[in-house]
Amino acid sequence: MSKNRHVVIIGNGISGVTCARHLRKRDPKIKITIISGESKYFFSRTALMYVYMGHMKFEHTQPYENHFWEKNRIDLKEGWVEKVDFADKAVVLSSGENLAYDSLVIATGSKPNKFGWPGQDLLGVQGLYSKQDLELMERNTESGVQHAVIVGGGLIGIEMAEMLAYKKIQVTFLVRESGFWNNILPKQESELVGRHIREHHIELRLETELKEILSDENGRVRGVITTNGEEIRCQFVGLTAGVSPNIEFLKGKELEVNRGVKVDQYLRTNLPDVFAIGDCAEFDKAPAPDRRPIEQVWYTGRMHGETLAHNLCENPVPYRPGVWFNSAKFLDIEYQTYGPVPASWDSDQVKNFYWEHSSGKVSFRMLMDRQGKIIGINNFGFRLRHVVMDRAIREKWSGAKVMSRLKTANFDPEFFAPYYIAIQEAFKAEYGGNFHPSKKTFIQKLFGASV
Repeated sequence: MSKNRHVVIIGNGISGVTCARHLRKRDPKIKITIISGESKYFFSRTALMYVYMGHMKFEHTQPYENHFWEKNRIDLKEGWVEKVDFADKAVVLSSGENLAYDSLVIATGSKPNKFGWPGQDLLGVQGLYSKQDLELMERNTESGVQHAVIVGGGLIGIEMAEMLAYKKIQVTFLVRESGFWNNILPKQESELVGRHIREHHIELRLETELKEILSDENGRVRGVITTNGEEIRCQFVGLTAGVSPNIEFLKGKELEVNRGVKVDQYLRTNLPDVFAIGDCAEFDKAPAPDRRPIEQVWYTGRMHGETLAHNLCENPVPYRPGVWFNSAKFLDIEYQTYGPVPASWDSDQVKNFYWEHSSGKVSFRMLMDRQGKIIGINNFGFRLRHVVMDRAIREKWSGAKVMSRLKTANFDPEFFAPYYIAIQEAFKAEYGGNFHPSKKTFIQKLFGASV
């Protein structure tokens, strides 16, 4: 890449910022500009909920000092992109300013879904994705809100429920499915999360959908009507029925788009010198058999950025996502998943091991193929080391070998209950194996054999 070349990145989320950082590491001479109207500096999106709850200030969500960008000669441009002139290779801002590029990287992320519900644009109705959404939610709930309704059961929905409950706002959670997130989680894990939500005094309404949002005389939400005809009075509605690529300003005749910006395995669009990464990119072919064409996960966005930075500076390589991984929190229950663990499977082809602690808040599931080799793992209520579980799946360890290494994989602090011991014992009772469960420690004896 020539020293005079200008790479413009639209979006300063994890994908865009990772791409910029790795471009600078690989080439000290190129000009790099990141454009964002959301915020001047990169911040951790998952930390927005803690800003709302008063656990941290917004500036504490920024991983880099403000001088980092100037020191690394990455220009930050505050502004919203109105359109892109692909013919003249220029980005047009809403202010009227034009910014020329040699290579353009589209990393515009996602936006909350709306499905045409009557009243979805009323005051007090919103999604949660951006810094502006956080600020709007703070204004919408600062006074006079006793009851909130959240529509859609997913990770953003559970975050919003926790945020509102922390402010002592009564929450009703409308979930279309028969179990919380049961299109992703197997039945036992879905039930575990559902119980935990209710234990936190959040009203979980399963198999219930939104029909209409009602307005008061001032254009503010006063309630909702569900598809079964029930009216629920409320002063705030959170729309958390998923997200979709934020690409409305790009739709036209030149750039190929579908749900997202269409890219090949090298993250190239149909136009020369135009690329897309992160939540807004849609692969023309899924990057792996167990992956979807659109990957809306933090760590895959980071990998997109790293791959594209390499491709802009070196001989291009295809994006290779590796072993599937994700993590989240359901209120105060940690969740990790490694490899494919679908909501259901063919029991003739897949062996299943499931263990749940008597508290109903900790569980471990391992799926294996017919030969007993690991396919994937779900764990709730404790953490496992990524490096160990990633290797186990890549190298196709046997279930017994995974069990024998479970103590090494355990990532919880020393004085947490060592659940892996009970998991090992349960696996050996069900499947056997040439390994010895870890010896009971003082903590194990303290908590009892059921730990």
